[in-house]
Amino acid sequence: MEKVRGFEIAKGFEDKGINLPQRKTKYSAGYDVEAAEDTIIPPFKPGMKPTLIKTGLKAYCPEDEYFMLVNRSSNPFKKGLVMANSIGIIDSDYYGNPDNDGHFMYAYYNFFDKELVIKKGEVIGQVIFQKYLTVDDDHAEGKRVGGFGSTSK
Repeated sequence: MEKVRGFEIAKGFEDKGINLPQRKTKYSAGYDVEAAEDTIIPPFKPGMKPTLIKTGLKAYCPEDEYFMLVNRSSNPFKKGLVMANSIGIIDSDYYGNPDNDGHFMYAYYNFFDKELVIKKGEVIGQVIFQKYLTVDDDHAEGKRVGGFGSTSK
C-alpha cells in the first residue's frame, strides 16, 4: 500500500506504548491525539510560557497538504485548557526533520486556578489534514533546516 498520509511513532518513543490517532465517528474531521506521558500544567500567570504536551507522534502528508493541531471543544470549559497559538500548522516538510524527527506537541495554557494533570493516554487534541493553495506569483524555494520554529531561519 502506498503511503499518502498518516501517523507514525516519533524517534525516542518507540517503546512508550503510544497509540496512533483515530477518528471516533464516521464523519469526524479530526483524529484524536493522546498525551505520550503524564504532564502537569500550572495555572496561567502573565509572562509564563505555555506547557508543551508531548504526543510521541509524527505525521506525513503530500507536499501540497499540512495538518492542523486543534484543541478539543470541551477542553476550555472542562479543563481550562487553551492552545497558546490557537491552532498549530504543521507543514509537510516537518516530517522527519533532523532536529526532532517531526515530533509534534501541543502548547497549552491552563486558565483554571489550580494545576491540571494530564495523564498518559488522555486525549489532548485533534489533528485535521488539509490541502493548501498558493498564489500565481509564488516562488518559494526554501528548504526546512530544522524542527519547531525553524521555518523563518
